[in-house]
Amino acid sequence: MKRIVQIAMWGLCLAALGAPVRGADWLHESKQARDARMEWWREARFGMFIHWGLYAVPAGVWKGKEIGGIGEWIMNSANIPRKEYEQLAKQFNPVKYNPDEWVRIAKNAGVKYIVITSKHHDGFCLFNTKATDYNVVKATPYGKDVLKMLAEACRRQGIKFCVYYSIMDWHHPSQLPGSARGYNPTKIAPGRKAEYIAYMKQQLKELVEQYDPGILWFDGGWPSWFTAEDGAKIYNYVRSLKPSIIINNRLQGVGDYGTPEQHIPATGLPGVDWETCMTMNNTWGYKLHDNNWKSPKTLIRNLVDIASKGGNYLLNVGPTAEGLIPQASVERLAAMGKWMKVNGEAIYGTSASPFKRLPWGRCTQKRIGDRTRLFLHVFDWPRDGELLVPGLLNEPLAAWLLSDPSRRPLRVERTDLGLVIRVPSKAPDPICSVIALDVPGKPEVIPTAATQGADGAVRLAAADARLHGRQLRYESGKGHDNIGYWLNPKEWAEWTFRVTQPGLFAVEAVGASLETPAFVVACNGAELKAACPKTGDYSKYVEFPVGELEIGAPGLYSLSVRPVEEGWTPLNLRSLTLKLVR
Repeated sequence: MKRIVQIAMWGLCLAALGAPVRGADWLHESKQARDARMEWWREARFGMFIHWGLYAVPAGVWKGKEIGGIGEWIMNSANIPRKEYEQLAKQFNPVKYNPDEWVRIAKNAGVKYIVITSKHHDGFCLFNTKATDYNVVKATPYGKDVLKMLAEACRRQGIKFCVYYSIMDWHHPSQLPGSARGYNPTKIAPGRKAEYIAYMKQQLKELVEQYDPGILWFDGGWPSWFTAEDGAKIYNYVRSLKPSIIINNRLQGVGDYGTPEQHIPATGLPGVDWETCMTMNNTWGYKLHDNNWKSPKTLIRNLVDIASKGGNYLLNVGPTAEGLIPQASVERLAAMGKWMKVNGEAIYGTSASPFKRLPWGRCTQKRIGDRTRLFLHVFDWPRDGELLVPGLLNEPLAAWLLSDPSRRPLRVERTDLGLVIRVPSKAPDPICSVIALDVPGKPEVIPTAATQGADGAVRLAAADARLHGRQLRYESGKGHDNIGYWLNPKEWAEWTFRVTQPGLFAVEAVGASLETPAFVVACNGAELKAACPKTGDYSKYVEFPVGELEIGAPGLYSLSVRPVEEGWTPLNLRSLTLKLVR
């Protein structure tokens, strides 16, 4: 796996979902055709990733030594010669493999599709390919086509079967190790690129025609010898074999949807289909000593967070060499399934939240006839029994707890801050309780002000700022959660906030910069000048004081941050906090 978050390349023209058309440009299709093709995937929202292969045999240990890094990269991380690594095939005998049980575990968790590694970077194939004998049928004592068995189990139980395929191949003779230290990224042997492309196309044809996957999930396309032009050709080739297939965007940026890895974009990827792939612990392939498991709470809230931003969650399991999904993964999937049995309606087929940010949780929505059903996912249950839905202008039609099969109506009142829903004193679910709220037509939401917390502090996050300028932007993902690209000192940021407890506030900022850029914070007639300390790196943040600000009365206020033009150098600004002093 490698994080490549490039947005897919789409066109505008015509292509139908009918019979294969050789030589057609499948990158260009009508919106109607694309929407029809993507419909099941957008409805699903939750998938299971399976990383399984020879790397499950050493399980992170080579010649008695624990190897750092992720489990499926052990051939590269330990720089194992090809001939030595090949011997693992003789030990791969997953006699406890039960594909129906795997699918049952996934289905009970609420999963709608499964993506399994047909060939990872190590080049070993988990399917009966005629292109090489380095496969599970011909090279292992097990001798059975595990992909075929899983595909059949998926179809028996109504789960979409999908496959992963690595472009980079550490075993194929056409690809050479990138350096003396390891294989990644591979180089292509002189004059042998066409040979490997033909090999790859043969295997892709086998996968599509013999296993009929709903998705072809490419990876390993970052070596420089594989170009965007190659990616477009492979995309068109696979679509010509099965026009309805969905392809991710790791063909050098070509594909149908974005693939952020191991993180959730702070604001999603608006206007783009996307899917976050993520491990349950630290590794994709099985690693014996990795027990750093995410909690069921984290996994459930990740699923909710992703759906609220319009994305899918592809959650990984790494089975053992015997063919068992680790018990820790099984337990966490069961917990997710328990939650989904009650609240799945608030995930499947929903679209992104109409709210920019909610102080107590997340929101998903679904159009139902002439109304919209808002699903309010409450992480922090209100102690006073009043849940404020800020900035919502629509009049409520009905509200109820999804956990209540009788759908007893909850009382809803309008205030100057939005709608207030009267809820029970105790949360139905300690991880995430869901309230369904029906409103007429489409939700009408006005931008809301930050509210003062119970501790008296007002927190102004980068994601909530209104940005004035062409270059200034909010950055998210890969450790970013900040206002960045602050190159032009004439551009500025602004927040609106509401004070209920007036007084003297100490203003503090969190920022990062290579130098010490000065700026002015203006609010309520006062101006505070400060400078961000030199942190030496745009990803190294420090908290620093800005000054004190007096606010004498409750009300709505505006705060701006403007650069001091003389000597301005770029600043990454993560947040401002107004802490009530007295």
